[in-house]
Amino acid sequence: MSVTVASLNSGSNGNCYYIGNEQEAILIDAGISCRETEKRMKHLGLELSKLKAIFISHEHHDHILGLDVLARKYSIPIYITPKTLNGMRGNFLSHKIHYFNDGEILNIGEIAIKPFSKKHDAADPHSFFIECNRVPVGVFTDIGSPCEKLKHHFKQCHVAFLEANYDEEMLLNGRYPQNLKQRIHGDFGHLSNKQALEVFLENRNDHLSHLILSHLSKENNHPTIVEQLFKSHAGNSEIIVASRSAASALLHFSSKQVTKKTRVVQAKLFE
Repeated sequence: MSVTVASLNSGSNGNCYYIGNEQEAILIDAGISCRETEKRMKHLGLELSKLKAIFISHEHHDHILGLDVLARKYSIPIYITPKTLNGMRGNFLSHKIHYFNDGEILNIGEIAIKPFSKKHDAADPHSFFIECNRVPVGVFTDIGSPCEKLKHHFKQCHVAFLEANYDEEMLLNGRYPQNLKQRIHGDFGHLSNKQALEVFLENRNDHLSHLILSHLSKENNHPTIVEQLFKSHAGNSEIIVASRSAASALLHFSSKQVTKKTRVVQAKLFE
């Protein structure tokens, strides 16, 4: 049994991440249009009929842009917190809504999802730790500062999406107004390249095979900068920079690739 992982888009213009197996799949966020989601999944050979749930991290536009149409068209259940739903504009009364709590484990077929709270300027923001066919995957974006929950879950991952939003010098010297710079740089804004690198170096395990750097700023970062920074410290991990304008290549993982030690620690997280 294999696990398939892909970024359909990643950035302030839209975020959408795919995790699935042969039978079912989920999306973390739906921040690109339904049409683009359909187009990119078709291009990757992914079947929309396999989507069994959409998990929403928070209510910001770049995470929910395509949610209404996508969920309605394909009758896909939405998993969300009450506060996040209340913070969204639009009428979702006709949708299949399921609420989740911080630390609660939810099962979508063979996929186990554990949301946990994070620091971000939203109503009730969450990151996600996911186990699919015994392969642990993390989706960690839109984080103002790395808390102990983030570090704890990052240590278990075989593959992780990790925010590297901005280069500190580019943000400092850029054209954004001061209040926006302070918001991005603050404890409830976004992770810088430097902060993301610290999370990676201090919390990676020996079996983190892929690190997918995500949610790069168009104005305050560049793929080459962040790729060069991380590749010089990559070790045994493959570094991928998620695109702001296209889907990433599909990544396939097998439970055979995950060590017994990682499985034991990971299993404790889902007890």
